[in-house]
Amino acid sequence: MGFGVGVLLLKDNRVLLGKRNDDPKKADSLFQGEGKWTLPGGKVDFGEELEEAAKREVLEETGIKANNLKLISVTNDVKGHAHFATIGFLCEDFEGEARVMEQDILRWEWFALDDLPKPMFFPVEKLIKNFKEGVIYKH
Repeated sequence: MGFGVGVLLLKDNRVLLGKRNDDPKKADSLFQGEGKWTLPGGKVDFGEELEEAAKREVLEETGIKANNLKLISVTNDVKGHAHFATIGFLCEDFEGEARVMEQDILRWEWFALDDLPKPMFFPVEKLIKNFKEGVIYKH
């Protein structure tokens, strides 16, 4: 089991989502996330603080500097032989504009929270649902 982080960057009730590469070799996902929409995020490195991992992932993937983070979700994500706990953060205080920084994301776009694209990466779908419902963890 590992730990991952996902960051819901929110501006004017719009969330930043990235379209994952359709090529499984470039999408780099244990959960078959190729071709799906996702939040900035990724694996937590050994010994790394969760908030620092979240800020690092946002910067590495989007070029955006995340400032203040708020814990909004914890999900238990299992598919096949992969098992991760995903820690979700909300960030409304950030600097910069999103740009593609890694090959696993084709593009970044802003979407209204009530009009999200499909298909969504399942851990991200759970994280956003928790945020909308105001719950941090739900079985």
